[in-house]
Amino acid sequence: MKTTWILFGFLLLLLVGCSTADSTLPQASAAAATAGANTQVVIESGVVEADVNKPTEAPPAETPTNTSIPEMAPSATSEPTPALTSEPIPEPTPTMGPDDWQELPVLPVVSERVIEIYQRGQELGNNAGAYSKVGDCGATPAWFLGDFDGKAKHYSLGEYNELQGVIDSFRGSHKRTSLAAKSGFNASSMFATIWSNREHCLANETPLACEYRKHRPIMALVALGTNDVHHQDTFEARMREIIEFSIDTGVIPILSTKADNLEGEGSINATIARLAMEYQVPLWNFWRAVQPLPSQGLQEDGAHLTRAGNHFDDPNAMQTAWTVRNLNALQVLDIVWQYINEAATD
Repeated sequence: MKTTWILFGFLLLLLVGCSTADSTLPQASAAAATAGANTQVVIESGVVEADVNKPTEAPPAETPTNTSIPEMAPSATSEPTPALTSEPIPEPTPTMGPDDWQELPVLPVVSERVIEIYQRGQELGNNAGAYSKVGDCGATPAWFLGDFDGKAKHYSLGEYNELQGVIDSFRGSHKRTSLAAKSGFNASSMFATIWSNREHCLANETPLACEYRKHRPIMALVALGTNDVHHQDTFEARMREIIEFSIDTGVIPILSTKADNLEGEGSINATIARLAMEYQVPLWNFWRAVQPLPSQGLQEDGAHLTRAGNHFDDPNAMQTAWTVRNLNALQVLDIVWQYINEAATD
């Protein structure tokens, strides 16, 4: 009987112990579930599972779960961190919206890039008293700047008398017929040897290369785009070639927007302005200069400019696009020329 009571007591102790363990099971299960939910660590595209056989304590309720990937300490065999170099980080290329060019000033803001190109040209033997014209019929001397190599009666400066200095400094270039300017020329024509002047150009020499070799200018007024309305797919690439060839030969390319909008959405002028910004070369925004003029300075065909003599003291003449164009061209040449001279004296 005594043995029976001992066995009965032992069984009773086991039963009480199991009941106590069962009463804590929900809390332990919840902690395990919480721990399980927080023990997955995402590493790139894989997931590392926690060891479910290893007991895990739940974090305190007031401690937020950190879901970021922990930094790994470098192993003894890891490569040393490379030393930082002293090379400057290049500045990002400025960007321009499709219509931002319309707000750019008529006359250019000149950058130090101009001095670099000029100095290269001097090393190559370019003539500091010469400039070239690159374009279509609108870049020929009958219309463009030719009067300023003539007698004083052919022009009057009026309130712009300070421009006489740049006129005198570049005598011989105003009336000269450029080998890279001809009626019907577009951007691609500058590299088509079929259009080269056979009397002055070498065999297989392009019109642009021929002009620069013969005249050795320090800068060039580049006025293209009107005849590119049907060749817009190649316009930007050809313009890049013109700009880069000019820079390589030490000639400062001064890019001009056009007065017309034959393409309908102004995309050609937008390209010209964007390239000027990208290459840090002067931009002459002629389009903006003609906006206040009657018919925006255009004849009925929407392409050719209204015209009058180069008398800047004549209010009627100053309402025509050709008079304004020649005034602007002298101002642009003067700005770049003065910038070069100031840099040379610093």
